[in-house]
Amino acid sequence: MSRFCGDPLDDKVLAYEGAMVEALCGLVRRPAISPDDGGLGEYDKALYIESLVSSLGLGPVEMYGSPDPRAKGGVRPNLVLRVPGSYRDLPRLWIFTHMDVVPEGDRGLWESDPFEPVVRDGMVIGRGANDNGQELVASLFALKAVVDQGGPGREVCLAFVADEEVGSEHGIGFLMREHRDLFSPSDLVLVPDGGNEAGDFIEVAEKTILWVEFQVLGRQVHASRPDQGINACRVANELSVNLDRALRSAFPESDPLFEPAISTFEPTRRLQNVANVNTVPGREVFALDCRVLPHVPVSEVEKVIAAEVRKVEDAYGAKVSHRFLQKGDPTPVTDPASPVVELLTRSVQSVLGVSPRVGGIGGGTCAAFFRANGIPAAVWAQETDTAHMPGEYALVEHMLNEARVFARMFA
Repeated sequence: MSRFCGDPLDDKVLAYEGAMVEALCGLVRRPAISPDDGGLGEYDKALYIESLVSSLGLGPVEMYGSPDPRAKGGVRPNLVLRVPGSYRDLPRLWIFTHMDVVPEGDRGLWESDPFEPVVRDGMVIGRGANDNGQELVASLFALKAVVDQGGPGREVCLAFVADEEVGSEHGIGFLMREHRDLFSPSDLVLVPDGGNEAGDFIEVAEKTILWVEFQVLGRQVHASRPDQGINACRVANELSVNLDRALRSAFPESDPLFEPAISTFEPTRRLQNVANVNTVPGREVFALDCRVLPHVPVSEVEKVIAAEVRKVEDAYGAKVSHRFLQKGDPTPVTDPASPVVELLTRSVQSVLGVSPRVGGIGGGTCAAFFRANGIPAAVWAQETDTAHMPGEYALVEHMLNEARVFARMFA
């Protein structure tokens, strides 16, 4: 049965399927891991995207580099592609996707090399295929389809940014700080970096993210004489449990806009302490991932954390320090009646035949930076929930549907 449906724009997108799969495979083959996670950054992937844009005949790409001596080329590249529209009275539309990916994690849990894509059963398997390569490719080929059909109705700007996975300091954060004149309050901003398989959810709000790392310093001794030391492992365990209880007790409010509806405070990463069983560790390092509802003041969360740190220090005589690996600020909610949400809703309805609901998420996206600067932004994607997982994959069908939605927004 033919996949072509008779709509010229849809048929144009569907005709690019093979090229889109090839492009996504090219992205997967170029790891773009932050130096914070032991990688070299986005330099190689940015060069590949520039060559891809050139091969599609979409015009020159602007590069805005954030200096980072740890990265390949000494820079974290951010790319912008602009295509003018036919009607100057229409607000321009931005689509932001990110080039960076998270590390592969435990390679033993992958059935194949995470950076050598596998195409099978309508899937592209590989790290970054789902997050965020699928949407990056969809936005590019949607623009190609519209240009081939005569060009967009409004000005379209595609941005491919760095550093999203670890806070966007060198990505959209850098653009907002150093190149704020790129953006206007009238811009329509779509960040396709979150969604579901049905494609029926539009994100308009995000919880505030706080990543906190704690270092507990005790006194290392032989495990047969714990009385002579201070067991940093025990102190860290108690602090972790106490933080969880105290924070959930202090901030019990719920908001049905979000799933889950409450603020969350999850102990996550813990670094290795001693290598042998019979030594009491004198140092422990662990992290807490906090996702708090937008109305919760960050300063109040900090006060609860500081109080619990003091309690364990007084109880055990250990020294505890903490630092924020990421600390966001609460951002406004995008009005569900805003032009970008309405345009996106109509396009999703046209392609998927569903009426998307609006809501909030616990994850962080580039959309928060725009909302904080008075520019409404929406987040939408049709995708499987495989980001950051072993065996991460993107469904080709979803990528094609996203391209059809984007093309309607452009046209």
